[in-house]
Amino acid sequence: MNAIELTNVTKVYRRYARRKQFATLKSALLSGSLIHDLQPDETFPALKGVSFTVPAGRTCGIIGRNGSGKSTALKLVAGITKPTTGTVKVEGRISALIELGAGFHPEISGRENVFINGIMLGLTKREVARRFDEIVEFAELQDFIDAPVKTYSSGMYMRLGFAVAIHVDPNVLLVDEVLAVGDEGFTHKCLDKFGEFKRRGKTILLVTHSLNLVERFCDEALWLDGGKVRGSGDPKRVVGAYLTDVGKSEERELARAEARSEQRAESQEPAEPGAKPQGGSVVEDMTRVDEGRWGSREIEITGVTFKNESGEVSHIFQSGDPMSIHIAVRAHQATADFVFGIGLYSAEGVNCYGTNTHLEEFTPQELRGEGVVTFAIESLELVEGTYKLDVAVHKRDGYPYDYHRLLYTFRVKSRSKEVGIYRPRHTWTFSAGIKLTREGL
Repeated sequence: MNAIELTNVTKVYRRYARRKQFATLKSALLSGSLIHDLQPDETFPALKGVSFTVPAGRTCGIIGRNGSGKSTALKLVAGITKPTTGTVKVEGRISALIELGAGFHPEISGRENVFINGIMLGLTKREVARRFDEIVEFAELQDFIDAPVKTYSSGMYMRLGFAVAIHVDPNVLLVDEVLAVGDEGFTHKCLDKFGEFKRRGKTILLVTHSLNLVERFCDEALWLDGGKVRGSGDPKRVVGAYLTDVGKSEERELARAEARSEQRAESQEPAEPGAKPQGGSVVEDMTRVDEGRWGSREIEITGVTFKNESGEVSHIFQSGDPMSIHIAVRAHQATADFVFGIGLYSAEGVNCYGTNTHLEEFTPQELRGEGVVTFAIESLELVEGTYKLDVAVHKRDGYPYDYHRLLYTFRVKSRSKEVGIYRPRHTWTFSAGIKLTREGL
């Protein structure tokens, strides 16, 4: 039996223009604009023909980008709003952890609000009284339950709303990104409660951006994109497809950003041959230099690309993958004094690595016309994050022919969430008497 069933559901919201808002009802009536100004000038479909089912006793996670329709779907199931077309069927008592504490009154105490909110969620006064101590203990508000809710911090307010909703003992639990309502300990307590619900055969519909939670906690996953279903089924398969799509979007975004940076750099006039760049021939502290381009351009960098293991241009790499940097150069006159260099920086401006052909004891012989310099990295041992690249060609004394500062961006992805910058390859071993288990294995 299905606990939740949506059939060809479309939800359309109306947006009203703000350009002709009237100041008062009187002015609107006198101008005859009351009816006209309240006509929607456009509509916005939050969901488009969405169909899915959640069998009783199963846990389903809904994933997708912001604005994809996840919360709208949850509100339709909760009965907070109605579909424009299609049908929504839900079997059993519902508890919705969507807008926690929405029914709380700020002027009265937490105790009184627990009773009012519990009754609003379908409990009797006697049932609320029987569960009252559990609710207060779960919310960790024993010392503040008789204080007015307006004196609560936002975290206290949300914890109390969560505690009331979770103790309604529903058949169907709806959860919308509410696991950030407390500290680490409270979050674990919430997850334990969800686990208890699963063991008792309750149906859970979860909206979250935590993909690890979906893979670990859910029996199935639903991927919404632009109000439509893009995928459903096994959580690992659906999450994998979603991450692939996100990677493609990030690739396009980084390519556009890089193109804009290159255009700005192209608009900067080169220094006259033989003239020193602003600040002297050598920049002493590169950490204080903003994004840009400078140099005489007697030797010019005409293009920079990142390529993956397959030789395809890319801006997205997995931690540990090979990556190569290809630098196209053009010498306007033949020269035997040149050095190629690269520098990797984190998004915060921390220098991760830097080298050049002079430091690695290459001796320049001749550079004439056009060519390509390739810097190949066998394994990109960086933690997940966004990184910037410096590329340069200069004389051995540091005089810059062409310096591109932080104009190129790539992103490293990883399912492991380590901290720092460098990710050395490693293993863990444990002696007898030390036992650990690893999630997902």
